Amino acid sequence: MRIKLRSAAFSSVTIAVIFIATGAISIALAFGALVAGITFVTLRSRNLHNESALVAAWPEVIDHLMSGIQSGLSLTESLAGLSTRGPEILRPAFTNFRSELYRHGDIGEAIAELKELFHHHGSDQIFEALLISKALGGSELLSILRTLGDFLRQDLALRREIEVKHGWIKNSAHLSAAAPWILLLLLSTQPSTAAAYSTPTGGGILIAGLVMTAIAYIWMNRLGRLPQAPRVFTGSR
Repeated sequence: MRIKLRSAAFSSVTIAVIFIATGAISIALAFGALVAGITFVTLRSRNLHNESALVAAWPEVIDHLMSGIQSGLSLTESLAGLSTRGPEILRPAFTNFRSELYRHGDIGEAIAELKELFHHHGSDQIFEALLISKALGGSELLSILRTLGDFLRQDLALRREIEVKHGWIKNSAHLSAAAPWILLLLLSTQPSTAAAYSTPTGGGILIAGLVMTAIAYIWMNRLGRLPQAPRVFTGSR
């Protein structure tokens, strides 16, 4: 809801400014729609960036767990300690985990709740290893965590490299999509251009331009989207 409200606010300001500058309501509405879309996408991208930071924190979680277990702490104590010693972005979740654990005393149920909270294949693998170790009393937990940490780091490094290369392509596509609108903004300060786009034909051209820009952007993002590994342990307890 906040994203939509902020998009509407920026759009309204843009419409007012463009209308004052050009005197053409059709051009002002077109740029208002464009700014609303840009604002929505930008704010949504921030949320995706936060999700990426969350995923990148799991190797550090493994390091903290291994450090705690090697220092003589129990698995429960190591997990609860992540509420103060773990990655900053994950501390609220592990603080809630510690509260739930102290409330009902069932570590298996508390870990299962964490799995549902994070719903990511990387966290699923960590929590599943912990559940198996708890159920079977496995002595290979450290080795499993070490191997899993190496795998997650390699996966993150590969994805970051691909994302950097995709970022160059996306930035070029963004510039190509913005160029016609920048040109229109410069030309719309001339009365003849403003008058031309104030006609029904001009309005139709603006609508067609908005639709084509939106389609191109969606298509570009679909092509550049990295596939996500499926969750395997969703039904495990």
